[in-house]
Amino acid sequence: MSDEPIPARKAYQDWAEIYDSNENRTRDLDALIVQSMDLPLDGARVIEFGAGTGKNTAYLAERAGTVLALDLSSAMLDKARARLQADHVRFAEHDVTTPWPAQDACADLVIGNLVLEHIEDMGPVFTQAARVLVPGGTLFICELHPDRQALGSQARFEQDGKTRLVEAYHHTLSDYVRAGEAAGLALSGINEAIEAGVEVSETTPPRLLALTFTKPD
Repeated sequence: MSDEPIPARKAYQDWAEIYDSNENRTRDLDALIVQSMDLPLDGARVIEFGAGTGKNTAYLAERAGTVLALDLSSAMLDKARARLQADHVRFAEHDVTTPWPAQDACADLVIGNLVLEHIEDMGPVFTQAARVLVPGGTLFICELHPDRQALGSQARFEQDGKTRLVEAYHHTLSDYVRAGEAAGLALSGINEAIEAGVEVSETTPPRLLALTFTKPD
C-alpha cells in the first residue's frame, strides 16, 4: 500500500540511505545513457543538477575540468561526498528552481538527470541552465519518459513496508522543447531508451527520454 506522494526534498532525504542499494531500473538505465552519450566532457566546466548520491558525478569527474554538482537533498549529497572526493569537484545543496550559485557563461556543459519530473514549472531551471552556459554550450537532460508517466509510473521507494511515492508532474516532450526554446536554447538531440532484457511490444513505452539542447553562438 502506498501513501500520498511526498515532497521531493523530504522523499530524497528519506531515500538517501538506501538509494544506491535498492533495485532501480530507472537509476541504472540513466547511468548507462549518460555514459553512452557523446557529451563534450574533456576538460569541460560542468554543472550537474540533481547530483543525488553522485552516481553520474563520478563519471563526469573522470573527464571534466571542473564539476559543480547541485542537489536539493543534503542526505543525498552526503552520500555523493563519501563516494567522490576530488579537488575539481564541488557539491552544493541547492533548489535549482532558484538562481544557481554560478556566474553567467561559466559552464560548457549542464546536465540534469531524473529531476524535472519533480518540478511543476520547469521554466526557471531552463533559464538558469541557459544563463550559465557559454555560447555553443550544451544542456543534456534525462527524465522518466512522458509515455511511462502517463501510465502511472513515477519515482517511488520502499520504506517501513510501504511504497513511498515522490511528488511528480507529467511533462510532455513538447513541454520540454518549449521550455528550452523559451530560455533561448535549441533542441539538438532526442533519445528514447528501454532497458535491456525487457520483452518489447508495440505498446511498450520507453523508460527514459534524453534531450540535448544547444545554446546558440
